[in-house]
Amino acid sequence: MADEELKIESDGKKRKLKLIIILVAVLLVVAGGAVYFLLGSNDEQIEFEVNTQAGGPEAIDQEYSGPAKMGTALYVSIPNSITFNVPGASRDRLVEIKVQLMVRGTKNEEKVKMHIPSIQGALNTAFSRANADDLSTEAGKIAARDNALKEVQKILKDVTGSELVEQVLFTGFVMQ
Repeated sequence: MADEELKIESDGKKRKLKLIIILVAVLLVVAGGAVYFLLGSNDEQIEFEVNTQAGGPEAIDQEYSGPAKMGTALYVSIPNSITFNVPGASRDRLVEIKVQLMVRGTKNEEKVKMHIPSIQGALNTAFSRANADDLSTEAGKIAARDNALKEVQKILKDVTGSELVEQVLFTGFVMQ
């Protein structure tokens, strides 16, 4: 009787051991398959169709010269916020605006970064023309943004021969 109990216990241990070995083997096969698919050979290369209407990859780094040309939108931060006084009906107000410029392509981004001091001067000029009553409304903020875009494009056209900037974006606006 003791021999039978010992035999049953050893059969149970052998079964568990076989089950564990099978599970480990299955896991190794699955892991190997995953590694093969993730790090598989580069014999086959995927080719992407280039949109010829947009001008292909060359169009990304070309200068921005209007809404027809498209490329990767990049944002150039003006490092210092633009701070200025504006007259109001009851009193003068202090305004602080943080600005980012949207450009298309890395070449344009680099050109804009080179001319940030000129751009800051153009932004100061554009924003100082506004008044506090206009800037307190959404329409007034949009008008100030549009005026700033025109000024920045004018300065960049004079300096580089191209407008380069597509949009002026307010990332912070405080009026006291």
